[in-house]
Amino acid sequence: MDDVIVIGAGQAGIAAAGALREQGLKPLVLEAGPAATGSWPHYYDSLKLFSPGRLNTLPGHHPFPGDPHRYPGRDEVADYLRDCAARLDCEVRTGHRVSAVTAPESGIDGGFLVRTDNGVELPAATVVAATGQFGNPHCPEIPALAGYTGRLLHAADYRGPEPFAGRRVVVVGGGNSAVQIAVELAEHTNVTITGRGPIRYATSKPIPGDSRFWNVLSVASRIPAGRFIRSSGVPVIDTAAYRAAIEAGRPGWRAMPTGADGSTVEWPDGSRDDVDVVLLATGYRPALGYLRGLGALGPDGRPRHRNGLSLTHPGLAFIGLEYQRTILSAALHGVGRDARYVARKLRAHGRR
Repeated sequence: MDDVIVIGAGQAGIAAAGALREQGLKPLVLEAGPAATGSWPHYYDSLKLFSPGRLNTLPGHHPFPGDPHRYPGRDEVADYLRDCAARLDCEVRTGHRVSAVTAPESGIDGGFLVRTDNGVELPAATVVAATGQFGNPHCPEIPALAGYTGRLLHAADYRGPEPFAGRRVVVVGGGNSAVQIAVELAEHTNVTITGRGPIRYATSKPIPGDSRFWNVLSVASRIPAGRFIRSSGVPVIDTAAYRAAIEAGRPGWRAMPTGADGSTVEWPDGSRDDVDVVLLATGYRPALGYLRGLGALGPDGRPRHRNGLSLTHPGLAFIGLEYQRTILSAALHGVGRDARYVARKLRAHGRR
């Protein structure tokens, strides 16, 4: 029986494995994909971190390479994760997609059985679910767009602006990814960004990587108050003059449409636009389907947990959930602190 099985080898899984090793535990990491990079290679081409490199070191690993004050890009993050995984003092098995986690009444004393799509069954005393959210895009029902018959996409499908050139696009959302994608698209085509309320920004001006703002945010991200701010969300962190572009109308912002008929969208002022593509930048939900049979999830598919520790199954933990403990629990900047917290708790649980 393995001490701990960590499901997922993205930023959450690698952070978890490093923190568990610091506690003297020996994790086995299972990754569905071909490399220990998580979802990063599948994000859009121009994606950059919304925090400088110096703040994104994972537990037990070397600092993020390069200029510590720059905002690293997608491929740089994937390379960093791949390098961290290679240096882990534990086994990482790629090509092992977990299909189910069960807790048999007999055969395993208080542990779990982890099954993979390729027929492998592995017993474990403890399981850490670190599969993130990218595999489960959230596409909310928007009544005003019920009659829309144009192309409907999620940000998970977006790679770059070239396929959208010359098309009329509406981006739905008000977070960092929505803003970054909309501003990029506006350089190539006609774009509107829309949401239920005005976009909220963390600052009035773009934030350089060496700003004191990051010292303040780093301190704030240590406060375990994630569950209290879930409803309000994190304001857009303007790292590249996104606010100035939107206020200049590139792209323009409008309140949510009031209706749609075919490819025509109607706005609150009564005006209408023919829209080729509606792009939902509406976030993700935990990709934890393999825990459904265990009874560890609520009706909405979210895990029943407190600060990353399961409320239904002792020995089951989570890393990388949005607002798991802090405002940055799902970000590379915040996942390491959560991983160390959970690893300490799991170590204490194992000593009982």
